[in-house]
Amino acid sequence: MLIFDMDGTLIDSNGIWREVDIAFLDKRGLPYTKEYYEGVAHTIFPLAAVFTKEFCHLEESCEEIMAEWMELAGDMYATSVTVKPGVRAYLEQCKTAGERMMVLTSSVPEHCRTALTHLELMPYFERVIFAQELGLEKKNPDCFRRAAAMMGVVPQECTVYDDSVAACRGAKAAGMSVVGVYDDYFSATVDEMRRVCDRYILSFEELTENA
Repeated sequence: MLIFDMDGTLIDSNGIWREVDIAFLDKRGLPYTKEYYEGVAHTIFPLAAVFTKEFCHLEESCEEIMAEWMELAGDMYATSVTVKPGVRAYLEQCKTAGERMMVLTSSVPEHCRTALTHLELMPYFERVIFAQELGLEKKNPDCFRRAAAMMGVVPQECTVYDDSVAACRGAKAAGMSVVGVYDDYFSATVDEMRRVCDRYILSFEELTENA
C-alpha cells in the first residue's frame, strides 16, 4: 500500500497556509514567527486552533479561529494550487503496476476533496483518510497504524510519501517504509529528512521510469 500526504507532497499548497497565517496574525498586530510556524505546521485543524488561541492569547473560540482560516483560504484550493512535478506520471506508473494507493492528510477535508478533484488526482486513490477525523496528528505512529488497519494491510506492507519530518518520523515508528519529499516550506529540515527517511527525493521525477 502506497500512502501519500497531500499538502506539499502531491500538490504545491503549503504556501497557502503561510499566507493565511500571516494575514491572520497581521490582523491582530502579531508577527509570524518560527515558534508559531512550528506550532501549526502540518497539525490537524482543531489542534492548530487550540495552539493559536493559547499562543496568541486570543479571546475568540477555536471554532471562530477555524472559520476565519477557512474564509482567508477561500477558494485557493480550487484555483491556485498545482500538482508537483512528476506526481501525475508517478501515480500513473504505480497504477499501471497495480499498486494500491491512498491519501492520508492533515488537510481540511473540504480543501482536500476540492484540490484532488480539481486536479483530477482523486481517481488514483482507493480512499482518502483525514487525520482530523481520526483525531490524531501524523507525528503519532497510531495515525499510520489506524490508516493501515482501515485498508486491511499491516504497516510493514506500506510505503509513505511525505514532506514533513514529523510525519515521516511517525510513519517510521509505525513500522512503515518512508520516502521523504522535498518542499520549499520545509527546506530547513532537508538534512534531518535524509537521516530519518529510507529514501529522500527532491521531486517525483526521480521515481518515474524515464528518470
